[in-house]
Amino acid sequence: MDPSELYTVWAPRVTVAAVIERDGRFLIIEEETDKGLRLNQPAGHLEAGESLAQAACRETLEETAHPFLPEGLLGTYLWRPGGEAAPTYLRFAFVGAAGDPVPGRSLDEGIRRAFWIDADELRARQAEHRSPLVMRCVDDYLRARASGRPWLALDALYTHPAILDKHHG
Repeated sequence: MDPSELYTVWAPRVTVAAVIERDGRFLIIEEETDKGLRLNQPAGHLEAGESLAQAACRETLEETAHPFLPEGLLGTYLWRPGGEAAPTYLRFAFVGAAGDPVPGRSLDEGIRRAFWIDADELRARQAEHRSPLVMRCVDDYLRARASGRPWLALDALYTHPAILDKHHG
C-alpha cells in the first residue's frame, strides 16, 4: 500500500434532521430534487459556526416555518446513496417539538410544502422518500418511545465555544 493512502482523510457530509411528532403525526417536507419531488424530515447540512442542535433548529425553521425545540438526540446514521465514489452522509437526528408556524415566513427554495402525516401513510409512500433514513428515523423514534428508552440528552453533544460564531449562538 502506498504510504500516502494511510493518511487520506475521509470526510462524510454532516447533516441534521428533526423528527417531530404531534398527535400521532410527523412533520414532513415535500422537496424538489434531481429525482423529482421527495419526502423528508426537515433536514440539511451543518454550517460553519453552529452547533448540531442549532443546525436542526435552523433547518426546521427554513423548511417548515415552524420553530423547533430539540429535546434530545434520537440517533446517528451513516448512509451512502450510491457506489463507493458517492458521498457519505452522517446524519444526526434530533427529537423535539415544533411551535406554531411563523406567519408570513416563506419556505426555503425547493421546498414545496410542510405537512403532517402518520407513520403508516409515510410508510406507504416510501418510493417518494428522499432516502431510506426517513422511515428508519420514524421507526427508531416509535420503537424508542414504545420501549421507554430516553433520548440522548442534548448536553451529550458538546460544541466548543471556538466553533460558534455570533450569528449562530
